[in-house]
Amino acid sequence: MGIEIERKFLLKNDNWKPLVTRSCVIRQGYLQSGCDTSQKSSIRIRISNQKANINIKSVDLTMTRQEYEYEIPLADAEHMLSTLCGEVIIEKTRHYVPYASHMWEVDVFAGDNSGLQMAEIELGSEDESFEKPDWIAEEVTHDERYYNIRLLKLPYNRWHK
Repeated sequence: MGIEIERKFLLKNDNWKPLVTRSCVIRQGYLQSGCDTSQKSSIRIRISNQKANINIKSVDLTMTRQEYEYEIPLADAEHMLSTLCGEVIIEKTRHYVPYASHMWEVDVFAGDNSGLQMAEIELGSEDESFEKPDWIAEEVTHDERYYNIRLLKLPYNRWHK
């Protein structure tokens, strides 16, 4: 079974930028958001660096969730994004930043979520220790507003002042 253990943090400053080892632009839309109470999963189509995948995640907005991801043809993903995923597409640039023994992913959002910058770290267990870089601010893992499926319905620029 696929499991993702991920923690999310806001950023204090831009000190992470010189540490970036690679970046990619991501476009993603949802076939099923998981926001309806009858849904137990979200189903996402994502395009990044001319590769595409379909991702299925449990809707529990917690640190640990079930996750399954499969590569799909790029042309199929483009077509699904334009015809099946609705009008709202999440756009962001993901920057990979190694720090201590972990790889941090810093997402810089665009469009209606412009201004939002967030770092994520994937862990092997919920109690795994890790070193926080000096550019990490408050943890938002348990704040539903910062999950992509919530940013579809209520973009960052509508609630952040």
